[in-house]
Amino acid sequence: MAFSAVAHPTSKSDMNIVPLIDVLLVLLIIFMVTSPLLSYEIPIDLPQIDDRPMPVNPPAPIDLRIDASGALFWDNLPLPRNALEASLQIETLGKAIKDQPLLRIDASPDAEYQVIADVLAIARNVGVAKIGFVGTL
Repeated sequence: MAFSAVAHPTSKSDMNIVPLIDVLLVLLIIFMVTSPLLSYEIPIDLPQIDDRPMPVNPPAPIDLRIDASGALFWDNLPLPRNALEASLQIETLGKAIKDQPLLRIDASPDAEYQVIADVLAIARNVGVAKIGFVGTL
């Protein structure tokens, strides 16, 4: 029974991960270099801060109702369609956006789309900045 003092080399069954780490580091560097080139600016209109104080008494909103036949009612009073532009100009003439009243449009579900589109176009052309829609649940 002889014992040998020299150890026999055993085969290693572990995977060599050094090349894998090298490849991952190269990919990381490539992504770090190319990622700033892939970003681009998107133009966005952000709201600006207005330092002026809010009006103490905001103007009363304008209720504009459009019924199923296409007739307009300004604060529950009948309004001819050709007088809408002049009425809106009177309300917005020389007023800043903050001082303008809110135009609340209450359109009947049976109203024609073209009538509503015409009202919105007139309001936009006059310079009405605050437009809201009233809906029924």
